[in-house]
Amino acid sequence: MTSTKIIKAASAAFLFAMAAMPGVAQAQSENERALLVAAERGELVVVRQLVARGGINVNARDMRGRTALLLATHRNEVEVARVLIQEGADVNAKDHIQDSPFLYAGAEGRSEILKLTLANGADLKSVNRYGGTALIPAAHHGHVEAVRILLGTSIDKDHVNNLGWTALLEAVILGNGGPAYTEIVRLLVEAGADVNIADRDGVTALAHARRRGYAGMVQILANPKRPSRD
Repeated sequence: MTSTKIIKAASAAFLFAMAAMPGVAQAQSENERALLVAAERGELVVVRQLVARGGINVNARDMRGRTALLLATHRNEVEVARVLIQEGADVNAKDHIQDSPFLYAGAEGRSEILKLTLANGADLKSVNRYGGTALIPAAHHGHVEAVRILLGTSIDKDHVNNLGWTALLEAVILGNGGPAYTEIVRLLVEAGADVNIADRDGVTALAHARRRGYAGMVQILANPKRPSRD
């Protein structure tokens, strides 16, 4: 199939998808509509052909404010994301619910895309709709590698979100006390996260861990200078 036919097919698929799922996409040109569809579907060849034509806005948005890069991040389409970023896609462009490629990659553990966003201007101070940095939902969802990557930056380890929780508090309160969450607590403590920050009720991460019987976390939080790896 020729590149023109591929692009037209993608555009037609977009129009069908838009009719079937209201709100999925609305872009300014046929090529931009095709780019949104191709990015979400991981159609790398089509994405490359579209951007190679030139004159396309890689930051065009759909009706939900999502760019092609954010759609690719949703599906963890790493190579598509790489091409879009190389073409100038904004890693900090937020949709209508305040997700950006950077924030979403951190929150959902899209580690390779997260690295790409960090290497291309990710705003470490940007926050999601809950007022949290990328580190907080990464800890909440148990994404060890994403937490490790973010802790390698200058991101605020003690940022408090709209719920009154830090990444450390969320790892304890919203985690299950298992190995992944215990490792996240260790990583945060070793990186210098303040174990004494309490929630709005005055309860610290250590107190929460004790209440829940999370022995591994308790050992780390009670001895923050020499956290255990057990």
